[in-house]
Amino acid sequence: MEMANEEPKTVPQQITMKGGDGPLSYAKNSSLQKGVVDATKGMIIHAIANNLDMDKFCSQSSSQTFRIADFGCSIGPNTIFSMQNIIQALEQKHHENNHGNSPTILEFQLFFNDHSTNDFNTLFKSIPPSWPYFVAGVPGSFYRRLFPKSSIHIGHSSNALQWLSKVPQEVVDCKSPAYNDGSIYCRGIEKEVTKAYIAQFEKDMESFLNGRGEELVNGGLMVILMGGVPNGIPLSHTAIGKFYDLFGSCLLDLTNKGLVNEEKVKSFNLPLYFPSAKEVKVLIERNGRFSIESMNEITEQLKRGQPLPSAQNCISHVRAGFEGLIKDHFGTEIVDEFFACYAKKHLQSGFVFGDNGVDNTLMFMILKRI
Repeated sequence: MEMANEEPKTVPQQITMKGGDGPLSYAKNSSLQKGVVDATKGMIIHAIANNLDMDKFCSQSSSQTFRIADFGCSIGPNTIFSMQNIIQALEQKHHENNHGNSPTILEFQLFFNDHSTNDFNTLFKSIPPSWPYFVAGVPGSFYRRLFPKSSIHIGHSSNALQWLSKVPQEVVDCKSPAYNDGSIYCRGIEKEVTKAYIAQFEKDMESFLNGRGEELVNGGLMVILMGGVPNGIPLSHTAIGKFYDLFGSCLLDLTNKGLVNEEKVKSFNLPLYFPSAKEVKVLIERNGRFSIESMNEITEQLKRGQPLPSAQNCISHVRAGFEGLIKDHFGTEIVDEFFACYAKKHLQSGFVFGDNGVDNTLMFMILKRI
């Protein structure tokens, strides 16, 4: 048992999904995220058709290489589907621009980026061996520069930018007015806690935009899908907020059983912030490196045609996404006990995302480097 006066510890910065290709892996439990990829495919094709000047990039030479980077790719296979969608859009626009009769051959170099702790081996094993593209992994945080200046034509990031580079130190400091006692996330209600999370989010977004601003070619596009909240709605009133409440209650149960130290629980907060579209728009315009070609909230599109996930499916998705956080902060010995507790609560509550609070939004943004 650890001492009660132990120094608070923030969640480790290198947050990755559960690796491998086993039944509890992220690779086998990311169909909900795949729904996002499917729902936005047509929007990406339309965005590239209307916002990318391919004539500017296709020279008179016999070949042209387009470089595409996925920031926060995770393990797959969703990153592969996303890359395929972008390539399809580029080939379609190239074909239409040249009436199907162009001497220019397009080649594609694809970069998969995530933390160095990401399971790149499993990702690369899932790439079709017949892929006619040039592929590379790029380890490192996307909150810093990752590529040479003006080297990327299209950037892509899906369900990643709501993850902060770190938990704000103030929210786990019991002496701070922003101490987030009694919760594991930014509920959007406590003023000082929210202020600390917003400050970290603004700092991270500025770093992300500055990095991509250096790396993208002039006129290049950045496709961003990011989880958010409706304007004026705190996260605690949304379905995801209700889920985090349920998730956090499992830690209290384990504390009551004497399996987890209370101080350890109090020093645990999720490095997540879900902004409104208004907040994101202000940050992009303040940064000044990109024009906003389009910004949409696509909650309704995601619902259409999406089968209701089973309870077991939801539980497996939660474990694939959050096991690493629990293991890193509390140790491996409580992981099974924690998720057994979560599974029981999930089944008892009948929790289904979207039915337990206001719908969260997914922001779909097309930015152009200016």
